[in-house]
Amino acid sequence: MIAVFCEIRDGKIKKGSLEALSEAGRRAGELGVAAAAVLAGESVAALAPAAFAAGASKAYVLEDPGLAAYSSGAFAAALAAFAEAEKPLGLFFAATAMGQDLAPRVAARLGAAMASDIIRLAVKDGALVFTRPVYAGKALLSLTLDSSPLVATLRPNTFPVAEAPADAGETVKVAVAVPDAAARGRVAEVIKEESGEIDVTEADVVVSGGRGLKGPEAFALLRDLAAVIPRAAVGASRSAVDSGWIGHQHQVGQTGKNVSPDIYIAVGISGAIQHLAGISSSKVIVAVNKDPEAPIFKVADYGIVGDLFEVVPKLTEELKKALAE
Repeated sequence: MIAVFCEIRDGKIKKGSLEALSEAGRRAGELGVAAAAVLAGESVAALAPAAFAAGASKAYVLEDPGLAAYSSGAFAAALAAFAEAEKPLGLFFAATAMGQDLAPRVAARLGAAMASDIIRLAVKDGALVFTRPVYAGKALLSLTLDSSPLVATLRPNTFPVAEAPADAGETVKVAVAVPDAAARGRVAEVIKEESGEIDVTEADVVVSGGRGLKGPEAFALLRDLAAVIPRAAVGASRSAVDSGWIGHQHQVGQTGKNVSPDIYIAVGISGAIQHLAGISSSKVIVAVNKDPEAPIFKVADYGIVGDLFEVVPKLTEELKKALAE
């Protein structure tokens, strides 16, 4: 069995977890084992059909009052106990903020090796082969793990979500007791952005701005562009975030978030290696910069050399016309 921890947000399984579950199902089929979802929290059994629709044949439900709100210690203890009892071949997580916090803690408790930020999975000679970017995205590393279970985080927006009958699966409730000592910290309150913007790691299109925007006011141009495009989000380079022009949750790059959108639009971003590391798995990269020698053009599929303050509004208007047809 390959088990996938399903991250739950606002009463739904996050898209990145469904992608990881779908990919686990594909590889599990090649290995002759089953794919299973792990749902942890309170009253989460109702989400099992969504897991079945993404390819799980079984949903393990871990319910305990100590799992009502996310706590890395409590969730790690519960998942480690589950893995020790069920002994899955693999235990996968989406490489979200939660997944990257939780997976290494679970791996450490199990004494298992871990592969992080995986963008490709394959089966070779009966073993799972994991592929991840290294050297800031300049090369790809393929590796196998010789410990058990195989713990890995899979980069969101990289693997397609499978479609299966929503009722084709078995729900298994697992009794877990999370000791108070496991939760060294507890979530007291979750404060959400009022904007309701899509997270950059889950967006199909990311419109990012850098130092070339010259100030926070110019991000309004990017938000106008993103508003025209379905499932688009606004991102930013580290320099823009460090300057206080936009929140850290929008930062893309080696010290921010890795993104894998269908289209990545870099506006006023020179293309420092740290930023390129976070966008290397984007399907298409579009760059807008007034400097024709900017490094971003070396990786861009399409480039526009020009003043972003003229280009972006025109691009927004043309997209409005095209999408209205």
